[in-house]
Amino acid sequence: MTAWRSVWWGRWVRSPWSDVALTACVAVAQLWPLLSRDGPWHWWGYVVAAGSALPLLVRRRAALPALLAGSALSASYDLVDVVAPQPLWYGPLIALYTVAARSPRRVRWAALAVVLFGGLVTVGSSDTAFRGAVVSVTAYALGRAAAGSRAHTAVLEERAARLERERVLEAERAAERERARIAREMHDILAHAVSLMVVQAEAGPVVVRADPARAAATFDAIAAAGRDAMDQLRGMLVVLREDRGPDAARVSVDDLPALVRQASGAGVEVGYEVVGDPRPLPPASGVAVYRIVQEALTNVVKHAGASRADVRLSWREQELAIEVRDDGRGAGAGLPSGGNGLTGIRERAAACGGTASAGPGPSGFTVRARLPL
Repeated sequence: MTAWRSVWWGRWVRSPWSDVALTACVAVAQLWPLLSRDGPWHWWGYVVAAGSALPLLVRRRAALPALLAGSALSASYDLVDVVAPQPLWYGPLIALYTVAARSPRRVRWAALAVVLFGGLVTVGSSDTAFRGAVVSVTAYALGRAAAGSRAHTAVLEERAARLERERVLEAERAAERERARIAREMHDILAHAVSLMVVQAEAGPVVVRADPARAAATFDAIAAAGRDAMDQLRGMLVVLREDRGPDAARVSVDDLPALVRQASGAGVEVGYEVVGDPRPLPPASGVAVYRIVQEALTNVVKHAGASRADVRLSWREQELAIEVRDDGRGAGAGLPSGGNGLTGIRERAAACGGTASAGPGPSGFTVRARLPL
């Protein structure tokens, strides 16, 4: 309710009707000495008291003309003798306040000088001149204070608008990063599982004829790879529905032995070695380690034509070093293109403050990553 009243009051103050109401109140206040005391008074006094308030109707659009017109009329109040004691000229004071609040510096100073000089010339005593000067300077000071407050408010509003724009842009960038992470998660899960399934399925017909018992194991491996992919996708979707990042998925360093066994079922012998004392990792870093190894093994199965790959985790004092090495076509043509998979490896390492590299080794292809602890 308070906010509604504030908005309503702001609209009313900025509307033309507020100037009409102000002009009427000022006219009544300036007429009051004539209306509250016994007359009869000369009609000129009524004209001046009411007329010096009328320029306030245009004070927003023409502040200086309103001030000059009101001041000229109020100065002519004593041209006749039969008038009530001179009222306080609220109209010219409000016009001076408006000039001080809205006009350029030169106009403001010129208007104040004219008002002060005119007061000295037209008043009948030094005491009255002093009081008029004090009141005029006060009205001018109040106008400048209002201008400063309005400028400060405008700065705060502009700053708030800028912060809101920056917040919206940051939210959009965060959404883009989130979409990229989700796409990377989907790529890692599906590429690995589908690659294993395709390799095993292609070998299936040959194995069925040559070794039926091994064929059953191959088909079991295909089913296991599919179930694992479905479990990971289901877990990721659950996490997304709970408005948490996809890196909160269940996989971690502890799941690497199962990943190695799964890759070994695709016809590539995979070794797994851990050097040093393992330490707890943040969830995001644990997911990054798993996905880096997963993508590297996927490339081994899809591209390398290797018979063996080795996964090595080296726990050091300040970092965890990851190395996946194979004995495939690393030294010649047909290397991975550095597309989404290898780019994803580099991005995952960089997101954890680490680095990653990939390239041919002495007898194959090697993927290396370093993550700080």
